Amino acid sequence: LILRAPQASDFEVLAPFVMSERATFVGGGSEKDIGQAWRVLAILSGHWHLRGYGVFVAVPKETGSPIGSLGPWHPEPCPEKELSWTIWDADAEGKAYAFEAMTEIRRHCYGDLGWTTAVSYIDAKNTRSIALALKLGCTIDADANGPHPEDIVYRHPGPSEVLA
Repeated sequence: LILRAPQASDFEVLAPFVMSERATFVGGGSEKDIGQAWRVLAILSGHWHLRGYGVFVAVPKETGSPIGSLGPWHPEPCPEKELSWTIWDADAEGKAYAFEAMTEIRRHCYGDLGWTTAVSYIDAKNTRSIALALKLGCTIDADANGPHPEDIVYRHPGPSEVLA
């Protein structure tokens, strides 16, 4: 799995995802248009410039085609630094790509970026993301708040557990 910064060519795979019901939990949906999809790519790319880090685009070596965006994320109004994941390509779901990527990205955030904690904000109806959070060892942090009322805050294991 190759992890790299977003690039313009990712739009071919990202746009259909953003304009589909599969994107409901991340601000997309069938009512979104190509302009909204472009703005999503611009936001993903711009986060790198504004924060000095951002989500990576995952590309399986065997296909060479981008399958999703995963990684460190801290836009306003998120109260904490987040580890996020979105699989754009439905055919890539259930193949452990997100688990593989997030395991390495979390190490990167704690080791290289110096994070001391991380959360994932997940809509209560997003059962696939909840399953991944649990597989990654996350626990619900009932004392933390997410940027949206429907979010559940999943706290990731800390650096001492991840980097050991």
